[in-house]
Amino acid sequence: MSGTAGSISITGSDAEFALLCDDDGAGSVTPFLRRYSTSAAGTVTTTDTELDGSTAYTVAGTVTVCAAAADPAELTVHGSQDTDWSLTAGVVSVTLVVYTGTVTATTADGALTVPAGATLTWSADESTGATLTGTLEIDGTAPAASWSVIWTTRP
Repeated sequence: MSGTAGSISITGSDAEFALLCDDDGAGSVTPFLRRYSTSAAGTVTTTDTELDGSTAYTVAGTVTVCAAAADPAELTVHGSQDTDWSLTAGVVSVTLVVYTGTVTATTADGALTVPAGATLTWSADESTGATLTGTLEIDGTAPAASWSVIWTTRP
């Protein structure tokens, strides 16, 4: 084989993100993202943003590694079969399983007809302690429908 050795040109940059915390020393700790970008020439730059990754953030105190989250609270599992269901306070996740017939799942976006064989799940970010809010109602068309609703709550 023969050929000519050459070089390639790399454009753009490589980026890594780190979740850090800004400790103001007075008891307020604010998490933020720090982006480390490396150019094709090897130059490293940093950019600090809020957790959305785009809004600029200015450090006001000492930058630290964020403390690990506390162990999540234990969740309680509930379930019902062939019974209409509505979202209540403290619900972390909901799963609907339709066995036969059709079931209507209504959210703030409107009503959805869920056919037999379908499974839908709604969940909040458990790691932040969030719960589901808003409208979520599940109604079956008896007697042809059979379904289960399984949901978790914080004790």
